[in-house]
Amino acid sequence: MMGVVYRLYPSDSQEVLINQAFGCCRKVWNYFLDGRIFMYDQLGITYGYVECCRVLSEYKTHYTYLRDVDSTALQREVKYLDEAFKAFFDKRGGFPRYKSKNDDKKSYTSVNNGNTIRFNGDEIRLPKVGWVKAKNKLHPEGRILSATITREHTGNYYVSVVYTDVTVEMLPASEN
Repeated sequence: MMGVVYRLYPSDSQEVLINQAFGCCRKVWNYFLDGRIFMYDQLGITYGYVECCRVLSEYKTHYTYLRDVDSTALQREVKYLDEAFKAFFDKRGGFPRYKSKNDDKKSYTSVNNGNTIRFNGDEIRLPKVGWVKAKNKLHPEGRILSATITREHTGNYYVSVVYTDVTVEMLPASEN
């Protein structure tokens, strides 16, 4: 596997869609964090990833704006929360915290299902966002697994693309 970071130059309407995805992912994270805490405190049971995904589809019927963003990004948030709980219980991390609207750095991850993430020249297609201008000359030959869209505190947007089945040429050994 290999990851490459590209600078994004979204249009104003694409910025709105990306920022909406950040907010929806934060809402899903906080909802399921709250739900898992409540279920454990009140009933003594824990929900895992599969149970939360079932609830997520029902949750999307009550909050229809969640359908406007990539569904794999919302599922990935549930997965990340599940991994955070596992790390906490394995004593590899602290207790998961709520995500704040005021955090400087925001991100979400989309999974490439059916070639939904792909390049065409200097543009990348992102699910529910469309073709976004991207800057980086490196386009490895390989299959795209996922893309993580990030907005830094400076307001710049980036996408980190994870590739698999990439052949990497080894550099020649230097003689010292």
